[in-house]
Amino acid sequence: MATVLLTPDELDAQAAQLHDTQAWQRIIAGWEHTAAESAPTPARPTEHGPGAPSEHRIADGVTYGTTSEPDPAPARPADWRSLLSVPVDRLIDDSLRALPAAPPRERPLPGRLGAVLPDRLHVWRRVGQSDLRPSAHLGYARRILTEWGWQNAPYRLRNARGARCVCGAMLSAHRLGYGSPDTVNRAGAWLVTELRSQGWPGLIGPWNRHPGRTAADALTLLDATIRRAALAGH
Repeated sequence: MATVLLTPDELDAQAAQLHDTQAWQRIIAGWEHTAAESAPTPARPTEHGPGAPSEHRIADGVTYGTTSEPDPAPARPADWRSLLSVPVDRLIDDSLRALPAAPPRERPLPGRLGAVLPDRLHVWRRVGQSDLRPSAHLGYARRILTEWGWQNAPYRLRNARGARCVCGAMLSAHRLGYGSPDTVNRAGAWLVTELRSQGWPGLIGPWNRHPGRTAADALTLLDATIRRAALAGH
């Protein structure tokens, strides 16, 4: 099945449209609020419980008052192994088998030559790759900007040296096998959400090529977006 190759402009427009939907607004409403953990209520000591010291009055060398009965000696607990219905070794084996499998070895990004090659030559890297959360996808986009470089003019997938804009890094991450097209759109919507929280009313592309923008600004934006999406479970 042929893969539809979006451009950075098309990704930017789709992410903004997704951000403006009512469903997305419900997703991002209250993203930063988490349930507070209920602190255990400390037990209050009883005034005259079993084993509590009795009150005494000493006068003329004679002690008056009643003495409480001492606590009975605690019963010796039975061996915990007698409570098990299966041997301990079998429990350990069952627990080890229930552990999740080790993650596959992560494939490194292509080198500088791979950065300048057309992305369609990297389609084979998508074979066998599972989908990711938007925050994980953005993490790979950040890695692309770090290893391949960031550029802001002109607004296209990459420049002659292989550097990407923010949207270009997201598309490259998808084409390298990190995230489905739907994941890319949701990651873009989280970027737009973060930009709106910072007071930027436009799209990602104009922000990326705004005069004075730097690579550090792009990485900071991605870091903030990754945190926002991760806290929301995305």
